[in-house]
Amino acid sequence: MAGAASADEPIKLYMPEAPPLTLHHYEGGHGMVGDVVLTALARIGKLTHIVVEPWPRAQVNVARGKNMLIIPLSRTPEREELYTWIVSVMELERAFFSLDEPVESFAQARQRYRRVGVGLGTAQVGILQREGFSDEQIVQLTLGENPVHLLTLGRIDAWFTGVPEALYIWDGSAYREQNLRRSPTLASTGLYLGCSKECDGQLVEQLRAAINELEQDGVSQRLRQAYLPLQPDP
Repeated sequence: MAGAASADEPIKLYMPEAPPLTLHHYEGGHGMVGDVVLTALARIGKLTHIVVEPWPRAQVNVARGKNMLIIPLSRTPEREELYTWIVSVMELERAFFSLDEPVESFAQARQRYRRVGVGLGTAQVGILQREGFSDEQIVQLTLGENPVHLLTLGRIDAWFTGVPEALYIWDGSAYREQNLRRSPTLASTGLYLGCSKECDGQLVEQLRAAINELEQDGVSQRLRQAYLPLQPDP
């Protein structure tokens, strides 16, 4: 009986409010990554409990826990040994967004920008650090801080983030009539469904197979496309 109860216990899925990648309360779904993962969990017959915690704390809890899932997790050198990497759900392109002439490289951005906004606890922080940006240049924004508003006020010179996130937030903002400028894609990493380092092997294989099937059947692409606004020219 204890085994049966454990098997029926909902799996904890940690995910931040990071539109359009993951959304907690949205009538149309749970985001580009969230919808794919929740569909895969439903396909293998698993109940899910979505856990809402600050992103840095969620990463620590999952890494130290057992059989806990987390999305959307970029596979970076700093995180490699901390998690079980189940499967990449999508590729995330990252770029600098600003209101002036866009930069063409990290080197140019490092010279031009005094303050670059990035999400607290995101892979963007490590990317900029590896590219030689100083701690003074990297402004880590907490959940609820509006990077679009900070850009228009001049409190940050640029915003370094995933392309879908920038377009989604800008399209829904009061500033969308202004000319948002985008650099070329300067970094790209897979967004993974991750699990605790101590993770059930059968669960890993089931989820990997389910998400691969969704991708092959074209279901994942349709789920992701629903969240993308019409993209302006860079």
